[in-house]
Amino acid sequence: MIIIAGQPANIADISSEFPANSVERDIVNILASSEQKYQYDSVNQLKFELIMRREIINAANALYESDLNFKVFRKTTCNPAYWNRKNDGGFELKEGVKPSDAINDIFINSSLYGTECATAMVIVYYKALLSIYPEELFNQQFKTIYLMNWHNIDPLLKEIGMMKQEKDYLPGDRRYFANPDVNPLTPEWQGENVIDMNHGLYYGHGLGKYNAETIISELNNNRKEDADDSAYLMDSAGRPNFKNLSNIYYRAIS
Repeated sequence: MIIIAGQPANIADISSEFPANSVERDIVNILASSEQKYQYDSVNQLKFELIMRREIINAANALYESDLNFKVFRKTTCNPAYWNRKNDGGFELKEGVKPSDAINDIFINSSLYGTECATAMVIVYYKALLSIYPEELFNQQFKTIYLMNWHNIDPLLKEIGMMKQEKDYLPGDRRYFANPDVNPLTPEWQGENVIDMNHGLYYGHGLGKYNAETIISELNNNRKEDADDSAYLMDSAGRPNFKNLSNIYYRAIS
C-alpha cells in the first residue's frame, strides 16, 4: 500500500504518468499490492524514487555495456587525469576535478578502469544521481569522492552499504549472492554484489547480467572441493535514502 501525506495514493493517476510496461509502473504495482505501508510526504517524493530506480538500472546497463575491467583491489586501475589510485585500491577524486566529470569519465573511458563488484555498485549509484541532479547540485553535494566498496562511501549514500531484510525487493535495489563454500584460492568468488534489473535479472560487475539461477551456478563452480553449501541470494537489500535525496533535489530546484 502506498500512503501519501497520510492518505492512500491514487495508483491509477501515478501509473498514468509513466509509459506502459515501464520499470516505474512495475515498481508502483509492487508497492501498491504489498501489505507493507510505503509512506511518502508527497507525490513528488514517490516520483523521485521511481525515477532514480529507473536511472540506477540505466546506469547498471551502461556499466555492463562498457569496457570496465574486473580487478581485485591490489590490481585496480583508473584514469589518472581524474583520480588518484590509493594503496588500498581505492580511487580518490583528484583535486581541481569536477566530481561530475570524474564519474562520467568512468563510462566514457571505461577501458582505463578496473575494480571489483562492490565499487562498481557505488559507481552505479553515483551515475544514477548524476542523471537526475543538475550538475551544479551534484558537484556541491559530492565535493569529495572516494571509490572503494562501502568503506569510504559518502554519507548521503551510506545506506546502500547497509544490507537489511525487506518486505519487498524492488528494481534498483542492491542485492548480494553469497558463496559460503568458496574456493580459498579464488576469494573473489566469495559472493557477488548485484543490482536488481527487474524481470528476474541481476547485474554484477565481472559476472554479467543473468537470472538468479545462472549467478548461483557460476558461484557454485567456484567452491572448494568438498563443498556442502550452495551459493544463494541473501534475503536482504541495500538501498539509498530516497526521501533524503529527493528533499535535497526539490529544495535545490524550487
